[in-house]
Amino acid sequence: MSALLKTEGLTLAFGGLVVANGIDFELHQGERLAVIGQNGAGKTTFINICTGLLKPSAGRVEFDGVDITGKSPRHIVRRGMARSFQLPQLFLDHSVRQCLELAGMARQSRMPWWRSLSVTADAREVDRVLELVNLGARQHEPATNLPEGQRKLLDVAMSLMLEPRLLIMDEPTSGVSSEEKHGVMEIVMGALEEKKVTAIFVEHDVDIVRRYATRVAAWIAGGIAADGTPDAVLADANVRREVLGE
Repeated sequence: MSALLKTEGLTLAFGGLVVANGIDFELHQGERLAVIGQNGAGKTTFINICTGLLKPSAGRVEFDGVDITGKSPRHIVRRGMARSFQLPQLFLDHSVRQCLELAGMARQSRMPWWRSLSVTADAREVDRVLELVNLGARQHEPATNLPEGQRKLLDVAMSLMLEPRLLIMDEPTSGVSSEEKHGVMEIVMGALEEKKVTAIFVEHDVDIVRRYATRVAAWIAGGIAADGTPDAVLADANVRREVLGE
């Protein structure tokens, strides 16, 4: 099976600090990959290179067999790779529904100023995504009214409006109360399953990793120190010492 996302020799250094150290990596369709590691281990740098926010000093990134190394984030999104952020990137003064409409129009490259969002956007797709993330009851409220867990869901929903094949989520449960975390992840994973979207998610909560990942990659000092099933990686002595702090 060919890889959906593949990197070869991916390297990036800032001065003498190596933040990506010759990373060879493959991700296949349908996987749910959790990325773990201490702050500064290189997790976000890797994501930023794959999504076009940073350019590597060496190596390459392929998405669905096409070299996307150094391409712009807009180009990469249109090829089918989307991203949600640790701090949700929302249009806070717009309604929940309008946020999805704007994301859908961006995907279509249609932003006609002379027509309303509700006329231009695909209303059926907006309705479908609202249902998937359980935000239909709040669709006409300003996004700023949402609690953190629902802001995370809206951020993911906006990414889904881009019709991705791969969604990369940077700490989807950060800032969410411990009581809400599993509920948020249940909704997110259900939506990804329904839309047939492969996922990478950065996560620090081991319980979330164990429950929702099919595979785990542990980052240490700019590279992948362990890669495999959740049970195998989380039991690795080096991971337990360097990542989990045991």
